[in-house]
Amino acid sequence: MTAVLDVAHVSLLFGGIRALDDVSLAVEQAGLVAVVGPNGAGKTSLLNCITGAYRASSGRISFQGADITDAPAHTAAKRGIARTFQHNELFPQLTTLENLLLGRQAALNYDLISAGLFLKRCRSWELEQREKIETVIEFFELEAYRKHSVGDLPYGVQKIIGLARAFAAEPLLVLLDEPSAGLNRQEKEDLARYLLRMRHEFAPTIVWIEHDMQLVRDLADQVFVLHYGKKLAAGSTHEVLSNPNVIEAYIGGSS
Repeated sequence: MTAVLDVAHVSLLFGGIRALDDVSLAVEQAGLVAVVGPNGAGKTSLLNCITGAYRASSGRISFQGADITDAPAHTAAKRGIARTFQHNELFPQLTTLENLLLGRQAALNYDLISAGLFLKRCRSWELEQREKIETVIEFFELEAYRKHSVGDLPYGVQKIIGLARAFAAEPLLVLLDEPSAGLNRQEKEDLARYLLRMRHEFAPTIVWIEHDMQLVRDLADQVFVLHYGKKLAAGSTHEVLSNPNVIEAYIGGSS
């Protein structure tokens, strides 16, 4: 099967620091790949290169067969790539509904003049987006928080809103940067349930940075391990998490 995302021999340098060193990763359509590794291993740098936030120093990145290595960050959403961040990066003064509507901006099909005059095309588009967002709110069980300012909501709810906003764009590829960080066990179980439902009902391709090995074991099809910017291992979840080098470098000693 042809990879929907293909990262080929990518390196990323910051002065004398090599954040990524000849990294290659292929992700198949509708796969769920967990990217794991110690802090500072280059996991977020990898996602930033895929989305265009960083420009790879060398190598090639392709998405659905198109070269996106040098594509600017603002084009990622239009290409069908959405992401979440380690820190929620929501607009705290806006409501849940308003934050989710921002996830639909890539579908915008009218200009500034039409918006200012609120022409029929603009009104029709807004109604269509509201309907789509209500579906997202129901999917992620956010009805109770629809009109609440995000900054007033619990951290765990904010994390789910961040995931929902990425999903609202109807992406082909979702990049998740530590979505379970800071969540308690019940919230992590809710997150796992949403991810499984997303895969079952909508089949996006997911690349997911994660430190919770139990979640990785339960959910991931494939695991990709980074260590000091280099690929340490890649393969099926059982194969990788049983790899002695992975255990020694990341999971820890005789664990």
